[in-house]
Amino acid sequence: MKKELRIFFTALMFLTRLPVPKFTDHSPEYLEKSTRYFPLTGWIVAIISGFTFLVFNRLAGENIAILAAMIAGIFTTGAFHEDGFADVCDAFGGGWTKEKILAIMKDSRLGTYGVTGLAGILAAKFLLLKELAAFTPGGAPSFLFSISRYRQLLLILVAAHALSRLMGVWTIYFSEYVTDPDGSKSKPVASRKPSWATLLVASLFAGVPFIFLHAQFALAILPVILVTYRLGRYFKKWIGGYTGDCLGAIQQVSELTFYLAIVVIWRYIV
Repeated sequence: MKKELRIFFTALMFLTRLPVPKFTDHSPEYLEKSTRYFPLTGWIVAIISGFTFLVFNRLAGENIAILAAMIAGIFTTGAFHEDGFADVCDAFGGGWTKEKILAIMKDSRLGTYGVTGLAGILAAKFLLLKELAAFTPGGAPSFLFSISRYRQLLLILVAAHALSRLMGVWTIYFSEYVTDPDGSKSKPVASRKPSWATLLVASLFAGVPFIFLHAQFALAILPVILVTYRLGRYFKKWIGGYTGDCLGAIQQVSELTFYLAIVVIWRYIV
């Protein structure tokens, strides 16, 4: 149990900026195994974002609450995934060979493609969350009642953050890691493919939130898998596999795809 707890805190340390116990370090052994807890870490990010939404919805209204929830999520992760997405936009937008793409991805500077992509995905996320919040309107007389009214939205946040991180674990398993092995922060995580047991545990954590959602919302998993598969194929075509930045892009696009699918299902099926 103590070993599993250390593996979990390693995942939390790797994916977020939340404080962890002093015994947690960057041991490659634990980093390799930490992928099983990536979706569970997504739960924590979603809970922080959801709590922030509820507080600011009560104090300042829905639009400010959605923006505050997004900012809370970004601060919790240190913009870890957003940074990867922006680097991928720059690299694949400005590079036409494998070597050029990888070189641009290593550049810490943000270019036009990255800025445009980041602005676009954040705007899209805001609009989709606003649409989802509209299905469970606020105006609640108390904070606890507000939790009840926004129950589906909060569960959707948990499902989105967990499922999108699971897509990264699947990518690590089914694809090949491609980058400078000595200069990548993702090397310890991607140096060995996760076991089937790790995939199973990660998938279970990603699947639990769907138990509490409308059964039809499980359909939203399909487009997320499809988008992840297509992104994986695209990355393989250009660079032969994936990098840590590619995993960040997959998380962001998967999360956005999930929100969009939920909106469509909620409008036309539920």
